[in-house]
Amino acid sequence: MKEENVILVNEQNEQIGTMPKMEAHEKAVLHRAFSVFVMNDKGETMLQQRAAHKYHSPLLWTNTCCSHQRVGESNIEAGKRRLQEEMGFVTELKELFSFIYKAPFDNGLTEHELDHVMVGYSNQEPNINPDEVEAWKWMQPEAIKLDIATNPDNYTAWFKIIFEKFYIHITENKFKS
Repeated sequence: MKEENVILVNEQNEQIGTMPKMEAHEKAVLHRAFSVFVMNDKGETMLQQRAAHKYHSPLLWTNTCCSHQRVGESNIEAGKRRLQEEMGFVTELKELFSFIYKAPFDNGLTEHELDHVMVGYSNQEPNINPDEVEAWKWMQPEAIKLDIATNPDNYTAWFKIIFEKFYIHITENKFKS
């Protein structure tokens, strides 16, 4: 399988080139990414546990799905594509906010991303792709916040950063869609 390219951007989210994903993570180059949170009608958030064989952050819990946009693909199109690829379903998505973060990993790779955070609403159970996802669960945002504080090593580096911003957003907007 051919390695995907990521879209290199400046801090204004203007595309400045492309680079193979692994090279971008080795060099910690700023690139475009997205994170999807799916919530149900009980206000719970769907989390996924990354597959055991993933090259970084295996078996750690994280948001419903995340990845990188492809050239010519909108943030929403990318989010729906990856939601289908990882979790086996699609729902309407709404972009909430974007921000830049940098998260180094123990294996020498670094995520340096301009992340577009999206939310979708669904009550259906996923049909997980075992190449990507080990397990999944619904959790109330307050329980996630508490568990991250108590067991931070159970969560991906980026999720701990993104969830804090997502939690503030949903708390201030009271789960408005």
